[in-house]
Amino acid sequence: MSTTVHVETETGTEAEATAVRDLAPPEVREPARPPVRGTAKATPLALRVLRVLRAVALRSAAILALLALWEAAPRLGLVDATFLPPVSEVARAWWELLGNGQLAEHSKASLARSFGGFGIAVAVAVPLGLLIGWYRPVAALLGPLLEVFRNTAALALLPVFVLLLGIGETSKVSIVVYACVWPILLNTISAVGNADPTLVKLARSMDLSTPKLFQKVILPASVPVIFTGIRLAGAVSILVLVAAEMIGAKAGLGYLINASQFNFAIPQMYAGIITISAIGLAFNQVLVTIERRLSTWRVPS
Repeated sequence: MSTTVHVETETGTEAEATAVRDLAPPEVREPARPPVRGTAKATPLALRVLRVLRAVALRSAAILALLALWEAAPRLGLVDATFLPPVSEVARAWWELLGNGQLAEHSKASLARSFGGFGIAVAVAVPLGLLIGWYRPVAALLGPLLEVFRNTAALALLPVFVLLLGIGETSKVSIVVYACVWPILLNTISAVGNADPTLVKLARSMDLSTPKLFQKVILPASVPVIFTGIRLAGAVSILVLVAAEMIGAKAGLGYLINASQFNFAIPQMYAGIITISAIGLAFNQVLVTIERRLSTWRVPS
């Protein structure tokens, strides 16, 4: 009787369906539909994919626009195609240099000089910067000398290096070392001098020795600033080397660019320039990755 009253009080097809389902025995009732799984996870995944694609498109938009302008401007007569050939011709020249082995030969010579000088600069500048930044008497002694040489451009001293060391590999590597030392050294000195004094006092109160203090406090806190100087030195090592190779070299990307200009092989010249840019970009990305690995202790803001 109670079920009949319930059916009569409800209206429409929904009420009738509810009454039939309630009156039916358990073995013939419609089983409840299981909840659909995976819907909650699919939406965030799709959103992440869209965000990545959007970020890639945003970062690539300016480069693609530049390449499109580079391709269209010479073909439309906006610039002289003799001095600025379309990017497709430059790409064809780059592929030819890669195929005949010239690009690999010149790149290998430049990378050996650049990375060799860069590695020597890091090995010299980081310990020296830690020493100068930590011990004030050393800073007072070497400060004036550093100020004199830091304001002297490396390329201005290139003829001096050539006269003293000759036109061989030694002068080229030495000019790279000289140019790379200063950004690393100055940033290291600044990083040590700006270390948190509270952390230093706390470490001293725990009776840490000076090597342990550097290992546990000074170096971890100085890594971001030091790597800023290292990344600057990485860019400088390539730029200075190219200029040095243009003056006296028989191999290298700088020599390739200079020889292509004299021979009026303009597409090959631009191919060398693009190769240098790609190497610099890849080198910087490697340094950024290393910095992130060494700075995993930092709390992201």
